[in-house]
Amino acid sequence: MARNRRTNNGNGKRLATQQSVDQAVKSICDIMRRGNCAGAMQYVPELTWILFLRILDEKEEREEQEAEALGVRFRASLDSPYRWRDWAAPPESLPRGQTNKRSELQNAPQNAFFSFVNGDLLPHLKALKDRPDASARQKVISEIMTGVERVRIDTERNLLDVLDKVHDLTAEAVDPTHVFTLSQVYEGLLLKMGEKGNDGGQFFTPRQVIKAMVQVIDPRVDETVYDPGCGTGGFLAQSFEHMAAGLGNDATADQLETLKQRTFWGREKENLIYPVALANLVLHGIDKPNLWHGNTLTGREAYGGLFENAPQAFDVILTNPPFGGKEGKEAQTNFDYKTGATQVLFLQHVIRSLREGGRCGIVLDEGLLFRTNEDAFVKTKRKLLDDCDLWCVVSLPGGVFTAAGAGVKTNLLFFTKGQQTRRIWYYDLTDIKVRKKTPLMVKHFGDFLRLLPTRADSELSWTIDMDERKRIAAEEARPLKEKSTASGQQAAQWNERLKTLRKAKKLDEAAIAEAEAKAKEFARESRDLAAKAKEIEDAVYDLKAVNPHKRPVVDTRTPEQLMDLIEAKGREISEALAVLRANGSVS
Repeated sequence: MARNRRTNNGNGKRLATQQSVDQAVKSICDIMRRGNCAGAMQYVPELTWILFLRILDEKEEREEQEAEALGVRFRASLDSPYRWRDWAAPPESLPRGQTNKRSELQNAPQNAFFSFVNGDLLPHLKALKDRPDASARQKVISEIMTGVERVRIDTERNLLDVLDKVHDLTAEAVDPTHVFTLSQVYEGLLLKMGEKGNDGGQFFTPRQVIKAMVQVIDPRVDETVYDPGCGTGGFLAQSFEHMAAGLGNDATADQLETLKQRTFWGREKENLIYPVALANLVLHGIDKPNLWHGNTLTGREAYGGLFENAPQAFDVILTNPPFGGKEGKEAQTNFDYKTGATQVLFLQHVIRSLREGGRCGIVLDEGLLFRTNEDAFVKTKRKLLDDCDLWCVVSLPGGVFTAAGAGVKTNLLFFTKGQQTRRIWYYDLTDIKVRKKTPLMVKHFGDFLRLLPTRADSELSWTIDMDERKRIAAEEARPLKEKSTASGQQAAQWNERLKTLRKAKKLDEAAIAEAEAKAKEFARESRDLAAKAKEIEDAVYDLKAVNPHKRPVVDTRTPEQLMDLIEAKGREISEALAVLRANGSVS
């Protein structure tokens, strides 16, 4: 029979306000900071596995009680003494007269607790996935623990203090009517990792951007959701919340099982971040996060046990791929258009991974949108527009990712695979001033979301007719192409004459020199004309948002007016100086 457990904090009170929850989390982080985990990139991964094991124990205890009530068999992921209640729960939280593994270890010689955790608990948890009958949850547990070689906290006392406080930070102790869920508390910790100076920004997308993108794409139950560079799992977690809210109280058992087991798929390369993503998704209520650990672009796998039976293509893709990175030949060989630019390869991967009729929301840097001077950029964007309907581009203000250490100007692209792009609707958010104390908020997307269903034009929105743009470009390029062809034909004729001259019994050196020069001249002319034509055609794929309703501020004053102004200002300065001198002489 499962035991009744305390569900209050150490003072016997529920955590009834957001401030109380934040304070509880802060007190845990303070202990970890003084215990050899100085920065968020150290203490968040450490707290991740500890908090995960606490919530897992609470979850399995509840499931065990429910199974017992229904008279069905329950298979726990962990047995004694590896459950939280055995090794981590404070002895004083147990029913009167009961003891646990922690009691035994605390009464043992010094460092017995560390020896158990480092030498027994951690290896046991990491080996769960290797069992022949390992459950999906046991595989998740092992992968969350995969990067934990030993406890980072410096002393047993500090570790025990952390365990005591985490034990009180439970789902039942937090009043859901007044405070965020633990998943949102955890996301606050992830934000700390993403702050400038912590080197975690590349893995963290601001929650407000994610919320807006999920709302636009609107993933539905029975659709698969995929993020090929999932970082800490923000897009997948927000999609789960969105889809669960859509189901409401009418959800069936089958729908909930599908949502929690077979809906969310992702990939992440970084060893430190992969376990964090798994824990984040579990804390949100996703029982089986189907995350693949490895390099998405090279296909090199670290662990794929949670990605078994993945679909070949996905219904929805939501992602913020890394940009600015450089990939080597190993990654480039997997793609049609070779480039070292990480974001270009990710876009090709996204197009390939989306099913016909599937929808995508993606964050891309401005450079990818406007660059037309590299073939891979142009061809990738041409494929996007040929194979997909790019129906919306949102130009984000500068500074959205500055808190995460990235000052790159970014855009949101939304498209559906299966139809060619005819028209692109743009929305301009660049007038919003984003700073540390005034971040981009969901409310800033209000007007955009209002206009989106009808793709209406406004001072901040406009539509580009891609068919018309292509037609104009083709007309401008046609005469250049015709001239290029003509020059090429003349070059060929001069080359033929050159062959004939060289075969003659008596060589005419002057004629040969003239033919060589003419052949090179016309060949160069043909290439130059073809390059100009290509430049015009490639310019079609400059997709940068340029608001046509914005009028540039132009100073229309004449040179004479400017000189008169300078002269007047000079008189004002002279008069002010005279007053200051007079006052100075009086004093």
